[in-house]
Amino acid sequence: MNHSYANQSAQEVNIVTEDTRRSANYKPNIWKYDFLQSLDSKYDEEEFVMQLNKRVTEVKGLFVQEASVLQKLELADWIQKLGLANYFQKDINEFLESILVYVKNSNINPSIEHSLHVSALCFRLLRQHGYPVLPDTLSNFLDEKGKVIRKSSYVCYGKDVVELLEASHLSLEGEKILDEAKNCAINSLKFGFSPSSININRHSNLVVEKMVHALELPSHWRVQWFEVKWHVEQYKQQKNVDPILLELTKLNFNMIQAKLQIEVKDLSRWWENLGIKKELSFARNRLVESFMCAAGVAFEPKYKAVRKWLTKVIIFVLIIDDVYDIHASFEELKPFTLAFERWDDKELEELPQYMKICVHALKDVTNEIAYEIGGENNFHSVLPYLKKAWIDFCKALYVEAKWYNKGYIPSLEEYLSNAWISSSGPVILLLSYFATMNQAMDIDDFLHTYEDLVYNVSLIIRLCNDLGTTAAEREKGDVASSILCYMNQKDASEEKARKHIQDMIHKAWKKINGHYCSNRVASVEPFLTQAINAARVAHTLYQNGDGFGIQDRDIKKHILSLVVEPLR
Repeated sequence: MNHSYANQSAQEVNIVTEDTRRSANYKPNIWKYDFLQSLDSKYDEEEFVMQLNKRVTEVKGLFVQEASVLQKLELADWIQKLGLANYFQKDINEFLESILVYVKNSNINPSIEHSLHVSALCFRLLRQHGYPVLPDTLSNFLDEKGKVIRKSSYVCYGKDVVELLEASHLSLEGEKILDEAKNCAINSLKFGFSPSSININRHSNLVVEKMVHALELPSHWRVQWFEVKWHVEQYKQQKNVDPILLELTKLNFNMIQAKLQIEVKDLSRWWENLGIKKELSFARNRLVESFMCAAGVAFEPKYKAVRKWLTKVIIFVLIIDDVYDIHASFEELKPFTLAFERWDDKELEELPQYMKICVHALKDVTNEIAYEIGGENNFHSVLPYLKKAWIDFCKALYVEAKWYNKGYIPSLEEYLSNAWISSSGPVILLLSYFATMNQAMDIDDFLHTYEDLVYNVSLIIRLCNDLGTTAAEREKGDVASSILCYMNQKDASEEKARKHIQDMIHKAWKKINGHYCSNRVASVEPFLTQAINAARVAHTLYQNGDGFGIQDRDIKKHILSLVVEPLR
């Protein structure tokens, strides 16, 4: 349904003149149509499929060859870090199930029992796969007060403490041992290990890189697919590098990149043909960034449709957000919101032309997605839920616009009760659920069973956004963020407010971890993984500022890696 809206002739009522509208002064889109259409890769050819299958078979043999628990743990870990887990899920699960028996019976080999690296790695891998493992063994490495990492029974390397820090981020609510382990590891890495003190073997630079990386953002909060190239460089510096594993990683990454290139080219043609860029030029034109987010949620080739739908949804999230936050007068927003709420063309008569174009385009895209998900039979079962998600999103943005118009700063609790919806998380996760479950009839179960998961993922999206964009939004006069709400409510400094918001993110992650561990069923695992990935994408987008607003920073590097530069 690639309609062009540029020439619609409905009469426009000019409530405000164009020169009185606010502007965010967004930079023009840097990813030009011709450049995207020029993307090309030789890895889209059939010959590489045979090479990949051969390498997969060879790597499967490594699970049999590796003798020690540590070697198998590290192999499973590297397979995941290098983006290859979907080829070896059965092998990894069978190995972890055998390990779980030993862990539960406390029968881990005594020679490795006192290795912090092995214990933390074992715990992390089991938790990542949803296995019910307790963190008790990690307490053996803390002193009686949980303040200091013991060094008496083993040599403590920086890499061991990094592994403890990584493991601690898979904690559940109430697990004080892991809270203590996290604080202890952070203090040890920040203050207990200087580069000179770590210089105990030839891999010291590698350890320092891992330390810095983990302290910036733990691996559990990072988008796995965006990290593959970084991990490749880390793997190349290991003592026992397996060239077959490296070759498989290269083939897999470049073959997936070739498919992503085709998808982004198709989407750029859709966006060009839609014909709304000029009329909505005030909004962020971020097709490629939206696609990057969609690929972060689901990078596997089989989720091509998910990426297409998510890209289109995120594009309209940005456009509508900019209508409410930047371009529209407050008087225009009530009929605009009603037009979505009633989903009826009759409500469009009094809207400015740009709003009519926006509403028509979103309705068409929503209908298109509902039809592709539900087919002819279930289209009408899917559409009402997608419509409601968009309506709730717009109503939440309208609440924020009212606050801004009145100069009202809500309490943090009042702000978040609305902001988790305006984060767009519910729209994104509803679409992900429909796309992965392929059953429209289960939607009521989704709304009940996953309400807490959707809330906490959406909360992370909102809080990461606020941490990254507060300064920029203050300049353009946007509604108060969670940081400003807390500062106003508690008469607190910005530093203290940021610390509070970061603590809230940690708590939300604990709830997400608990949801994953308690709902580990094969049929819903794809959705749970995509939900967690949505939270990870938020960390990536806003780690160093506004990932959608500014295009010449970290996000550009991720996009170049994702769809432009092959793995060599």
